[in-house]
Amino acid sequence: MTTENAPGEPIKIKKYANRRLYNTATSSYVTLEDLAQMVKQGTDFVVNDAKSGEDITHSVLTQIIFEQETKGINLLPISFLRQMICFYGDSMESLVPSFLEASVKQFANEQDRLRDQMTKALGAPYELVDEQVRRNMAMFSDAVSMFTPSKPDETGGADEENDSKDEISDLKDQLSAIQEQLNKMTRKGS
Repeated sequence: MTTENAPGEPIKIKKYANRRLYNTATSSYVTLEDLAQMVKQGTDFVVNDAKSGEDITHSVLTQIIFEQETKGINLLPISFLRQMICFYGDSMESLVPSFLEASVKQFANEQDRLRDQMTKALGAPYELVDEQVRRNMAMFSDAVSMFTPSKPDETGGADEENDSKDEISDLKDQLSAIQEQLNKMTRKGS
């Protein structure tokens, strides 16, 4: 099995008229998802039109981005996309590719440092979630205990039960007094 790729050179991918992609290094057909994985692994490749030999790497990579964006994880905000469209035909058009390339390269170089700083500042994401779950469970437990009567313990349970009944009786008396006052006020206003 011979390959068209010399060691150290990018892998050659051929795109046929039927839209199929052929990896000449592995002598197998690949998908856009496979190419996306190759990019993530740092594997360099070029895509050529099988008939004309034209380098169509740019359009295939753009197609991969489009496919990823339609899956719901949007890395490119609408305002960014609109601004990019405005740059086409603008006098600054020639500066945009090198600026974007330098910016993304800088971000990629700083990615590990940023990740470390975020972890130090916010803690590991799972720690945050665990802590929030603990707090929510404690609040839920407190709320439930407010509405469920506690079981009287063997030592002073009867006294606590009598105290609760007295408190309820007092509250009923207070509520009756308030109701009576409201009735008087209503009669005076009539």
